[in-house]
Amino acid sequence: MTNSWRAIARQARDRIVEADPEEVPYILSLWYLRLSSLARMRLFNQTAAECTNLFAVLNAVEPPATRAYVLGCVLPFELDVLHARLKYWAGDHVGYLDALAALLRRCKHKARAASASASSRARAHPDPAAAGMWAERGSRVSLIIASQLVEMRDFAAAAKVLEPLCTPASAALRSAVARVYLQGGYVAMAATHFAAVAADPGADAAQKGTNAALFASAEGDWPRAEAELRRVLAADPECFGAVNNLAVALLNQGKLQEAIQVLEDAFRASPAAIASAEPFLFNLSTLYELRSSAGADKKRDLLVEVAKWAGDGLRTTCLKLPTT
Repeated sequence: MTNSWRAIARQARDRIVEADPEEVPYILSLWYLRLSSLARMRLFNQTAAECTNLFAVLNAVEPPATRAYVLGCVLPFELDVLHARLKYWAGDHVGYLDALAALLRRCKHKARAASASASSRARAHPDPAAAGMWAERGSRVSLIIASQLVEMRDFAAAAKVLEPLCTPASAALRSAVARVYLQGGYVAMAATHFAAVAADPGADAAQKGTNAALFASAEGDWPRAEAELRRVLAADPECFGAVNNLAVALLNQGKLQEAIQVLEDAFRASPAAIASAEPFLFNLSTLYELRSSAGADKKRDLLVEVAKWAGDGLRTTCLKLPTT
């Protein structure tokens, strides 16, 4: 993966221009590809302008029955989600939540309608495939809502949104709920969810180890966190989230040079994956600053290496380079 979003956006535009006007589903899927590529490059003003114009055209389709069919049955659901995100880019976070809540209500309504038995003049059986599709879409929107609530630091509300989605088989989701509680300082609730995952025989061992490390970090037991993360990496050396967490655990024990070495080794092992992980680059740049006053030279060298692999859309501010 080269992260060449500019080339994808340009190709999608060319395909839209060349497409048969009657192929509406195909054209709308290309629009989603173009708009999401522009957003990945953080060209939010251009994305908002093009998305607004697209929906203005769609909302002007006549007759109304055709417009309702296009918006309800042909328009990709991902474009609806992207259109809602325009409020986020405009800085209206509460409005963004309102738009997502409207999408969630729509998903629930569609799922119930697909599950209900049809009338005597329609189908005699419900449509489980459609019901499952809309239920999955509703779950995805719930995850986006929870992510936004975490960004707004309303951790209790985020956990309340996520908890109904937890099932006995959803160890990853239950772990996410525990981490939200941990961020909000609700250690007892986090411990309850972490214990449920630890007792689940079907949960991934790496997931259990990461959970144990995070809980140890919250308790200030950094040596135990380090030991858990090293066990995770022994089983899966390419678990870069664990690599990043291990560097944090080492730093909190005063092992600055070892933390830098861990991150640099991971970058050399898989530069394409690491170069697009901004938190990883931010942490490495911070460690360079802490090591010596010559950290700027190391960060410039890091910039050169990242430029070879990152592609379009990387925020260079994550490297903490001076602007002058």
